[in-house]
Amino acid sequence: MKSIRNTILIIALIISVYLGLSAGAFGIKWSDIAAKIKLPSMPTNVSTSSGEKVKITNEESLIIDVVDKVSPSVVTIGISKTQAQQQLFEIDPFNPFNIFQQQPNTAPQKIEQDIGSGFIVSEDGLIVTNKHVVSDTSAKYRVITKDDKEYDVQKIYRDPANDLAVLKISANGLKPTEMGDSSKLKVGQMAIAIGTALGEFRNTVTTGVISGLGRGISAGSPFEGFAEQLDNVIQTDAAINPGNSGGPLLNSSGQVIAVNTAIAQGGQNIGFALPINLVKDSLKNFNTSGQFSRPFLGIRYKQITKDLALLNDVPEGAYIVEVVANGPSEKAGLKQGDIITKINNQRISGTDGEVAKIIGSKKVGETITVTYWRSGKEATVTVTLAENSG
Repeated sequence: MKSIRNTILIIALIISVYLGLSAGAFGIKWSDIAAKIKLPSMPTNVSTSSGEKVKITNEESLIIDVVDKVSPSVVTIGISKTQAQQQLFEIDPFNPFNIFQQQPNTAPQKIEQDIGSGFIVSEDGLIVTNKHVVSDTSAKYRVITKDDKEYDVQKIYRDPANDLAVLKISANGLKPTEMGDSSKLKVGQMAIAIGTALGEFRNTVTTGVISGLGRGISAGSPFEGFAEQLDNVIQTDAAINPGNSGGPLLNSSGQVIAVNTAIAQGGQNIGFALPINLVKDSLKNFNTSGQFSRPFLGIRYKQITKDLALLNDVPEGAYIVEVVANGPSEKAGLKQGDIITKINNQRISGTDGEVAKIIGSKKVGETITVTYWRSGKEATVTVTLAENSG
C-alpha cells in the first residue's frame, strides 16, 4: 500500500515538472496568465430592483466623507491677554546679609494661544463652544477657520445653566453644521470628534463609539483653571484632549450629536460631551430673546443612589452641597445637607441629571413644590424659580 502511494506521488511530480518545462518551451508565462485573471471585487454602486443606484461604502470612506463635509464648519478658539510676570528671586552667595535678591520687575507678557474649539451654527457668524473655554471676561478671543481666516470675537453669550457659550463674529456666508437628535443615541454607535487637540493641532480627527449615556461629571479647562458640575452628558472613547473642548462630536451622517467638553483625569479613552438637544434648546431660547434665560433653583447638589442611601441610612435623592445666597432655594428655607426627595411629587431616584432635567423643563417664575429630608423628617416647601443671569 505504501509503495502504491509513493508511486502516485512520483508520477504527480513528473507531470508537474513536465508542464512547467512545456510552458517555458512554448513561451507561456504563468505570471501573464495570473495577471489576466481578475478576482471579483465589491462594487461601489449597485442597482436595486427598481433601477435605483445605491452607493456601498466602508467605514474608512464614511469617515473621510464626514470629515470633508464638517471640517469647514469647525473652528479654533484663541485667547489674547496680558499677564503680569511673577517676581523672581536669585541667590547671591557673596552677600551674606541678603542672599536672596529680588530681580527687577519685568514688563507684562502678552499671551496668545489656541485654547479650544467650536463649530459654526449660522451663516452670519454664530459659533457654539464651551463656556469654560471663554470664561475669562478680561481676555479677548478670536476665531480661526479651517482656511486660516481669523476673526475677532465681538460678543460672547454665556449660558448660566450649562457649559455652553455662543460667540458672535462679523462674517457672512459661513457654512453651518447640521444638528442631529441626541435623544436617539445608542451605546455602541460610531462617534467622530474634530477639534484643536492640545491647543496646538488644529482640525484633529479622532474616532470611536458612544460608550455611555446619562453620565455626571465635573468639567473644566486646563488653560483657565475652571470646573463645573455637569449632568446627563455623553461618554465616548473617541480621543478628546485638552483643546478639543467646544468642538463637535458627530455621527456617521455628519450630524453634530454633542459638544466635546471634558476628559476623565487618570482614565484612558474616556471623554464626555454635552448632548446636542441641550444646545438646540439653548439656541432656540437665545434666538428668541437674544440671551440665555433659564430657570434657576439655586443649589449645587450630588446624587444619592440607592446603594449610597442604604449605606448611610438616608433616602435616595439630591443631596444639597451648597445653597446659593439670595437664590430661590435659600428664600424657600432649603439648607446645605438637605436631601431633595421629590419635586412636584415626582420622586427623585438618584439618577444623574434628574433634577437638572426637571428644572430645565420649567419656566422662569414658575412655582414648584420641593419635598426634602432633614434630620430624619420630610417636609415640603414652595420654590419660585428665578432667572439665572450669571
